[in-house]
Amino acid sequence: LFFFFQAEDGIRDPLWSRGLGDVYKRQVSTQSTWGFHLMIKAKDSVIDSFIVNPLLTDFYELTMVYRYWKTGHQDDEAVFELFFRKHPFHGEFTVNAGLTEALDYLSRFKFEEEHINYLRTVLPYAEPEFFVYLSKLDLSKVKIHAINESKMVFPREPIMSFEGPLGIVQIIESTIINLNSYPSLICTNAVRMRIAAGRNKDMIEFGLRRAQGPTGATMGAKYACLGTFQGTANTLLGFRTQGEVQVYGTMAHSFILSYTENTDLGSLRKIKGIDVLERATHYRKELNWTNTNYSELLSYLGYASCNPENFLALVDTYDTLNSGVKNFLIVALVLDEIGVKAKGIRLDSGNLADLSKKARKMFIEIGEKYNKPHFKEFKIMASNEIHEESLYELAKVGHEIDMFGIGTNLITCLKQPALGMVYKLVTINGVPRLKLSEDIDKVTLPGSKSIYRIYINDKLKPAFDLICLRSEVPPKEGQEMKAMDSTKAVAFTPVNVELLNPLVFDGKTLIPPMTIKEGTKQIYSQLDNFNPAIFQREKPEKYPVLLSVEMFNLVEKMMKEAKGQKQHFYLK
Repeated sequence: LFFFFQAEDGIRDPLWSRGLGDVYKRQVSTQSTWGFHLMIKAKDSVIDSFIVNPLLTDFYELTMVYRYWKTGHQDDEAVFELFFRKHPFHGEFTVNAGLTEALDYLSRFKFEEEHINYLRTVLPYAEPEFFVYLSKLDLSKVKIHAINESKMVFPREPIMSFEGPLGIVQIIESTIINLNSYPSLICTNAVRMRIAAGRNKDMIEFGLRRAQGPTGATMGAKYACLGTFQGTANTLLGFRTQGEVQVYGTMAHSFILSYTENTDLGSLRKIKGIDVLERATHYRKELNWTNTNYSELLSYLGYASCNPENFLALVDTYDTLNSGVKNFLIVALVLDEIGVKAKGIRLDSGNLADLSKKARKMFIEIGEKYNKPHFKEFKIMASNEIHEESLYELAKVGHEIDMFGIGTNLITCLKQPALGMVYKLVTINGVPRLKLSEDIDKVTLPGSKSIYRIYINDKLKPAFDLICLRSEVPPKEGQEMKAMDSTKAVAFTPVNVELLNPLVFDGKTLIPPMTIKEGTKQIYSQLDNFNPAIFQREKPEKYPVLLSVEMFNLVEKMMKEAKGQKQHFYLK
């Protein structure tokens, strides 16, 4: 089965653009016509194999690997770790995300013939045998330890660690950073907005048209939903997740403006045998609301006639309170006659708090007038350049908004558009490696590590995280041990110990992908059980991350050897 698409100058994946799948093999390349076969629908990852393949890497990764190969070091045993140094958004927590995409990429890593042919042109000095080496590269000899998605993570903790031949674990660096940093940033941004809005509000991702390209839009929408958003306007994500993520949509101003006072509703004029225009005209006169915009009323009737069970009206095209809300209520009364309850309204401009209160008051008044108590429960949605600070401000002044549609400030992370993840070598051929810096934040932690979440007084409430060398005996429940808090040793006896970074890949993926529902549930559990002060908006408290005594001593020893004098190391 072949699909032929014109690809002239674009670098987009035609299959991505059409949502037809994300695993395929490029079969034919003649001038501008591409042929593809093997269409398989992506089940867990929402990235696309045409975009995310071994060439999605910084060129210096390839030049370094060539030099490893040239000197015979490509198979040296290396350990690299992925981590970040500072929380985003001036906060004190980060939600880990992107592991599904990373494991998907790693499990199918392979340089195709067309990739090799291109690399010959940009590495003209490389011997033919080097390209043979590249063509055989895979992760069959690589082990990966990782913290799962939706877990709270903190600076310096290795989110993923890669143990294997130097060449392959070097070449994946840039891609791994890319596949983890943006999802973690988006997910953290979404959770921060959830905290600001409150758990009783529905939050919908609206960022497709503002996102940085189709990949950013779809991956961002997915990780906003992992970060507790209830759904998205991005239809492709609904398809890619096989309905796990719910899609939402109302109407745009253009739909309302497409109606004039002379628009004929045609067959839409009747629902279940009732002339909705006649009934709407009746209520309009009875309520003395004849000054509402008539074309807007017609547009609402046209929309409601096609999908009466999901009638949610955009009310600010002409005049929010004097036309939009009134016309919505007229149509709601008509729908009620045929046994259908309208959904509500969407506010897209103006003073959202004030408008929501006044709209709710109108719902109550009309409900009381016509003995329809459910009118007071109509949903009010807001979608006007909403961000974390505006959510806090709305909560402060009080409002009647039930749902938020958030686009630009969520999907672009306008407040902080990048998370500074890094990928560092920590061991080579069994020897720990240490990167020094005048900035203590940039001193790396040497050696392969295990991360434990330690619970002291309550088995559900974390006290601190502990970074140990993987070779160490792990902490155990009920057994006293010491750890380094800054430069002093503290004793503790855990009541619960959680290994955060188990083995997740050993030549192949060992764990199932986390579902959106599972991840969201875990995030809420952590919001309930972590110290609430780390989530607060103003002056959040730091969550403690301690080093084992053995880890601390190794760092100080290596710093002394490197600089020739005693150096005290501590975690900021």
